Amino acid sequence: MLKPEKQFEIIQRGVVEIIVEEELLRKIKKSYEEKRPLKIKAGFDPTAPDIHLGHTVLLEKMRQFQELGHEVTFLIGDFTGMIGDPSGKSEMRRPLTKEEVLENAKTYREQIFKILDRHATKIVFNSEWMSALSAEDLVRLAGKYTVARMLEREDFRVRWSNQNPISIHEFLYPLIQGYDSVVLRADVELGGTDQKFNLIVGREMQREYGQEPQSLILMPLLEGLDGIKKMSKSLGNYIGIAEPAVYHNSDNRGIFKKIMEIPNKKLLIRYYELLSHISTDELNSLRKRAEEDTFDDRKEKKKLAIEIVARYHSLEEAEKAENVYEEIFERKNIATAESTLPSFKVTGTIKANINWLPQIMKETGLTKSTSEAMRLIKQGGVKVNDIKITDPNEMLPQGEHIIKVGKGKFRKIDLKW
Repeated sequence: MLKPEKQFEIIQRGVVEIIVEEELLRKIKKSYEEKRPLKIKAGFDPTAPDIHLGHTVLLEKMRQFQELGHEVTFLIGDFTGMIGDPSGKSEMRRPLTKEEVLENAKTYREQIFKILDRHATKIVFNSEWMSALSAEDLVRLAGKYTVARMLEREDFRVRWSNQNPISIHEFLYPLIQGYDSVVLRADVELGGTDQKFNLIVGREMQREYGQEPQSLILMPLLEGLDGIKKMSKSLGNYIGIAEPAVYHNSDNRGIFKKIMEIPNKKLLIRYYELLSHISTDELNSLRKRAEEDTFDDRKEKKKLAIEIVARYHSLEEAEKAENVYEEIFERKNIATAESTLPSFKVTGTIKANINWLPQIMKETGLTKSTSEAMRLIKQGGVKVNDIKITDPNEMLPQGEHIIKVGKGKFRKIDLKW
């Protein structure tokens, strides 16, 4: 094991808050002296079938604890998943069926070992102990917390003041999550910042049961590719770890292409901090170059894309994805566009990003400007090869394409370089 101070330095990377820092450092020192690993817990409700990079922020922190020699438990909340975590919700969530939860849990088990050590990870389902509780046991558990304390939680308080319904079973969610920590005798629990209330309940439940309260590590919620909202499959701003590596089309962009779409340096640095395995020194160097404006966005995006694709697929797939990306999106030669619907011809040197769809639409007379083209694309009024395009950043590969705008405007083009 590394010395406690070095362990603490590694654990702090990317963390928003530690509750309580002195307490956690004391636990690490005791673990080091007694050669006893800490029990680290993180829970995931399988409410969707796939894991995306937002989920991996916690998984990467779990991996760090594993590499430091601690015992990691990946808790699949198949019981709590049927309740639905009310964190950050303005209305009651639809509870999932047991069948839905178990089907989603199956894919979780397959995907987490792309990050965690298969042989050093303990997987548990909280239905193992929750299903064994009697009605009397559940009543006793509910007696450990008050309604007043529950209404201190911001999302519950807002819903109550807005007269939006709160179901009794939603109050059970943080209690059960806290009871999970009691059963597992967790020394440390990891969670996103939206989980702070639930994790604190875990500390208080452990005190109620005569245990030392767990330390808490709150991780940031990773922004999606829009750079604003939390990464979410429902918002379409996510990168799934089970997605293909290589770009296929606008509806199946692949991991490499999506990482190349990170919109700014600030978000790119954040992705490096939370997702990359580069050292702290390398990360600090990256930050410094970004501040000094000696930072090559495209180069650093490619390095991150190769690292992420290699982790979830292979280095061979990462190299293939890079080659495909360069072939489609980075050629800067002469492009020729020819049309037969109606006849149209462009020859000579065209701007480097002629394969950018809005630029093609402007150059071929389908629109008067790229801004008009982008607006039409966002409105769903553009099809390429009979497929609706909604991404204004769409790039077309070499070859023939038929572009349709509205009901009556067509262009047939043949992109070559």
